[in-house]
Amino acid sequence: MPKGIRRSEAFYRLPAVTLVRQDGARVAFPQELDDGHLVILDFIYTACTTVCPVTSMVFSQLQPMLGKDLASTKMVSISIDPEFDTPERLTEYAKKFEAKAQWQHYTGTREAILAVQKAFDAYRGEKMNHFPVTFLRGAPARPWVRLEGFATPETLAREYRELTRNA
Repeated sequence: MPKGIRRSEAFYRLPAVTLVRQDGARVAFPQELDDGHLVILDFIYTACTTVCPVTSMVFSQLQPMLGKDLASTKMVSISIDPEFDTPERLTEYAKKFEAKAQWQHYTGTREAILAVQKAFDAYRGEKMNHFPVTFLRGAPARPWVRLEGFATPETLAREYRELTRNA
């Protein structure tokens, strides 16, 4: 594991909340993730100038690295600033990072976003205290790989390949 990255595995119980995708669709969060695709997930907010542009650029650079596997992957970025991050703002943010169809951005009510952050043990109080953390899961009912720190696209691609090998 690269220096500065802490890797662990855990099972997280997905809260039964509704989120709003960047296209405005209201979706049941657990069902959105449990459709059989390998999932790569992070938390962002569009006004962030520190952590989020870096982690979103990593997701952007990861897309071509997945090649033909990109279509069977679900990339998920969840806003931790739902009051500001409307579906329209998330759409603009996604365009800025050249998000392809498999990479969706989500917002929701404050309560729903807090429930998701807490479920993934990623809640650190207000948004200014957030930290880089990326989650990968090979399939429903499998453990999540948790990478704390600034993971590179290469690190995520390596974890991805490992998950697909063990699926």
